[in-house]
Amino acid sequence: MLSAIKKEIFLRKDELQNKNLQSLYFGGGTPSILSADEIKSLIDEVLKYFSFENDIEVTLEANPDDLDKDFLKGLSNSPVNRLSIGTQSFFEADLRLMNRAHSASEAEDSIKRSQDFGFENLSIDLIYGSPTSNLEIWKENLNKTIALEVPHISSYALTVEPKTALENWIAKGKVIGPKEEEQNKEFYYLSDFLKDNGFEHYEVSNFAKPGFYSRHNSSYWKYREYLGIGPSAHSYNGFDVRSWNVANNQQYIKKLNSNLLAKEEEILSQNDQFNEMIMIGLRTIWGADIENLKSKFSDQIIEHFQYETKLKLEEEILIIENNHLKIPEKHWFMADGIASDLFMV
Repeated sequence: MLSAIKKEIFLRKDELQNKNLQSLYFGGGTPSILSADEIKSLIDEVLKYFSFENDIEVTLEANPDDLDKDFLKGLSNSPVNRLSIGTQSFFEADLRLMNRAHSASEAEDSIKRSQDFGFENLSIDLIYGSPTSNLEIWKENLNKTIALEVPHISSYALTVEPKTALENWIAKGKVIGPKEEEQNKEFYYLSDFLKDNGFEHYEVSNFAKPGFYSRHNSSYWKYREYLGIGPSAHSYNGFDVRSWNVANNQQYIKKLNSNLLAKEEEILSQNDQFNEMIMIGLRTIWGADIENLKSKFSDQIIEHFQYETKLKLEEEILIIENNHLKIPEKHWFMADGIASDLFMV
């Protein structure tokens, strides 16, 4: 797998216009199963064809149970300078429901250990609206997060995915399904609580102390080009082409061993590009740049845009600030639905 990934880096080294990288992200799976030396070898491979900004953000997604002392010691001697830890909850019942391998104590200890090894730029994932939780438990989760001095939080409502154990348990009546009303309540408590504690709510699901915005995710949200390497990885050229690699590991390796790229791509139509820019922009504090939309899209699309936004602006479900269309934060829980109402179909 590592050889195939290195081969793909070589074959795609000319796809990015900007070869001076601001962000490098190991994620989309469980990269913390690699050793620190293997991670460093991949970074060295990237450096053969790209340069790094002096303050590059190099993030590794990790499960709490992978962050033992030996692994963290090795990472601390690598360019990795940010960890995104899949904490999910500090409560055992939540973790069992989500079928997580780590315990509540491991969740907390992994954060403290990472800080002990010099990793101050930490992000953790937290899930709200679980059937095993309630507002009081959610408050305790957030209080624990503040006490641990984590500067970035990504938080998502629990969703029931098809063909999962959770879906089966709900169908059999073993577990009560998540309730939207409770999730709504916990979302707005989350937002208010974190802002009261110095965080900025800069994207629907993301909160950061000043200076700790995720540079990697912000690039997605600002519609910049990115290159994804490895099985299932997605890429975007910053304009009209998206591509994705095959998900099957064996197929991926076989293709690369034959010096062939294991990817497919699509050309985004004007409607696709418009819909994406609306969806992504309206999930952030920056909003969707109206002048950019007008310069990029046809008169027909802009007429549709103005017609669909008119009533929502009157009802203040949407607002315009500094020529950017935004959703007021009090409506952010419904952001995806609001954005989809504006789509070209």
